[in-house]
Amino acid sequence: MGKIYRNKPLAFDEYLGHVSPDDGKVYETRFGPDRYVGRVELNTGKVYHTRFGPDEYLGRIDLTTGKTHHTKFGPDEYIGRVTSDGKLYRHVPLGFDKYVGKVTEMHSLAEGGAAFLLFFYEGRTEEEKVEDETATEETEGNEGSKGN
Repeated sequence: MGKIYRNKPLAFDEYLGHVSPDDGKVYETRFGPDRYVGRVELNTGKVYHTRFGPDEYLGRIDLTTGKTHHTKFGPDEYIGRVTSDGKLYRHVPLGFDKYVGKVTEMHSLAEGGAAFLLFFYEGRTEEEKVEDETATEETEGNEGSKGN
């Protein structure tokens, strides 16, 4: 079982979750039962985020080099890399890649790519924040009209 950690400078690394080496399922650690957040196809490197309905295809990892790509309209975006010892690096344009975390007890680069896309890719979380804020504003507006 690959354990996922976020780098915390001058402190202990934060334990985020784990990846199952048998079926590629990724779980987020929380109080109580762990939450299933996505999966990776271990033989192809494709990563999917779980949601209601069909799973969302996030991206892929090159199983020979460890390069991780986010899928978007047009050419895929290179967002980081995974090393064979489990270290995760976020791509910085015109600079050195930034170390963001690690996956211990990793059996395949696919496990590291899944951890990177599901826990460390910041572009995806920004889009989700905007969608969540829009949904909250719509809900608040509807609740106010029901009270009158």
